[in-house]
Amino acid sequence: MARIAGVELPKAKRMEVALTYIYGIGRASALRILAKANVELGRKTDDLTTDEQARIRQAIDQDYRVEGDLRREVQQAVKRLMDLGCYRGLRHRRGLPVRGQRTRTNARTRKGPRKIVAGKKAPPGRS
Repeated sequence: MARIAGVELPKAKRMEVALTYIYGIGRASALRILAKANVELGRKTDDLTTDEQARIRQAIDQDYRVEGDLRREVQQAVKRLMDLGCYRGLRHRRGLPVRGQRTRTNARTRKGPRKIVAGKKAPPGRS
């Protein structure tokens, strides 16, 4: 099994799909990395030679921030917004949608499961 950027890539998957298991690499980036490393697209993870793995690692290290570094950078950016006290930072702090979405309905991903409020009538169809 190939280990690239600290991530075990899944067995028997095409490389352009397997590389997307690395945080910070999507399909377009994976295709660019494989082109730069001279690895054919249909190649499976199991079939990679150690030389090809090394070329892929080198291509990722040169041009991309992935995994821990990228996660840390994103976390610091969010923390900076929260420390500034700007609108986006306040929305992050409160766990509400940041990009202008409505919150009267929906927004369950950010807000979490519904909290039942005493004395509030349930909408029709809900019991």
